[in-house]
This record gives sequence, structure tokens and C-alpha cells, in this order.
Amino acid sequence: MSPQKLAPASAGLGLRRALLGPLLDCDSPGFDFVEVAPENWIGVGGSLGRRFAAACERYPLVCHGLSLSIGGPDALDEPFLQRLRRFLDQYRVPIYSEHLSYCTDGGHLYDLMPIPFTAEAVDYVVGRVRRVQDILGRRIALENVSYYAAPHQSMREIDFINAVLDGADCELLLDVNNIYVNSVNHRYDALEFLHALPARRVRYIHVAGHYREADDLIVDTHGAAVVDPVWSMLDAAYAHTGLKPTLLERDFNIPALPVLESEIATIRGIQQRHAKEDARHAAA
Repeated sequence: MSPQKLAPASAGLGLRRALLGPLLDCDSPGFDFVEVAPENWIGVGGSLGRRFAAACERYPLVCHGLSLSIGGPDALDEPFLQRLRRFLDQYRVPIYSEHLSYCTDGGHLYDLMPIPFTAEAVDYVVGRVRRVQDILGRRIALENVSYYAAPHQSMREIDFINAVLDGADCELLLDVNNIYVNSVNHRYDALEFLHALPARRVRYIHVAGHYREADDLIVDTHGAAVVDPVWSMLDAAYAHTGLKPTLLERDFNIPALPVLESEIATIRGIQQRHAKEDARHAAA
């Protein structure tokens, strides 16, 4: 069966195990799709596996991986990629994304490490992305990540990202919170960075909260409410890319479902305003 489709003006929620019960019990959810890390669900059986399958029958499923380590020194885990392909096919997953980073070096590092912004790294990552896409039989989306150091940097972050996307002919998972976090931590113009990204490659969008450690230091936690500057970045992203499916990420300090749905309602409000503006322009 072909993958499910997501409407451009759709809003989703990261599915954590703590939310599985409330999602199944919800009669009128305020969201359109859910996202999971496939590593957390591949091979899960028993009652938990059955509840997950039931959730996937109710909501379209998007997958955002944690362990591909696309820029890492270790060989790609091709047996895992074969299992992943079967999982994506089984649940008719329309989008699989991963981080433009690495997380292994002779074993898992349990963190997302920055890839050096170099031409050599571009060539290395491009080859690995193409191999992943060949095995999975589909294009993948890579996420622009937050980072706190740029070792061996010989090119700008934006140039590195664009070179990887073009060389691998893959898609972009646009994380507007990460743009804002990096713009503060590394002192660049967030809107200029956003507008330099290729709108045609944006597959969907992430929005999340963070923790401000100091005036010039933000920690990307996904454990707090989205702040106004990040909502403004989402608004600017729609102006740049057009409407795209958008996911609210919340990994820690997860509040009750109605609180999350209130943030998703903010996503919908911004989407609806852009849809109305687009309709006015089309009618003019």
C-alpha cells in the first residue's frame, strides 16, 4: 500500500508512551498526525504493541529517527535499515526524517553531535544519505540541528546544510526552534538563515520549547512551552515555504494532553491565517 498523505495545513504531536493512553481515549483530538522514533517501537509486541497499532489506525504516523548517525564514523547499520523499511511500509509512513548530526563512535554516544562544516564532511554525508535512501526505497528528510560548538569549521552552517541537501537530493525537516536557538548561541540573523534554506526541499516543520541559560545561551530541551520568538519563526517559515505539516515536539516535562493541544491550536491559528492570505492573493 502507498504511504498515507498529510495535508499542508496539518498539525501533529510527538507520541510518547505516557501519551498513548490519553490519545486512544480522546474522542475529538486537536491534532492530525503523530510522530515517533521508530527505534522505540520496532519489534514491540504484547499489549503495548497492540495499543501502538491501534493508535496508528486512528492517526497517520510520521517517523523521526534517533540512531542513524548519518555523519558518524561508524558504518551504517544496514540490518537496522532493512527492519526500518519494513516498519515504514507496515504503517504506511509518509515521512521518515533524521538529524543532520551523528550519535555513534564505536558505540552510541547518547547525544547528537555536530558534524564538522567542511567540504569533506559534505561528500561523506551525501554518500551515506544516498545509500540510506537506496535501502529504504524513499527520500528522507534531514533536520537542521541545534549545536553548541562547531569543530573544524571551514564553511558556514547554512552552506553546509544546503550542500548536503543538494548533493544527496534529500528533503529538509525544518526545525524553527533550532534556528532560533543557534541564532542566539552563535550570533547570526535567524530570518536571514531561514530565507537561505531551500523552500522546495522542506517536507515538514518542527516547533518546540527550550531553556534560556543566559542572555546569550539557550539550551534546546524540548521540555518547555514554545516562546513567542519561536512562534514568530514559524510564521516566517510559512511565508517562506508555504504551509507545511507541523509537529509540536515535547520530550520532557510533558503536560496533560489539553495543554499540548492548546499549543497545537496556536499552530493551527498561524496556519489558518496564512491559508486566508493565500486565498486572498489567489483571488486578487
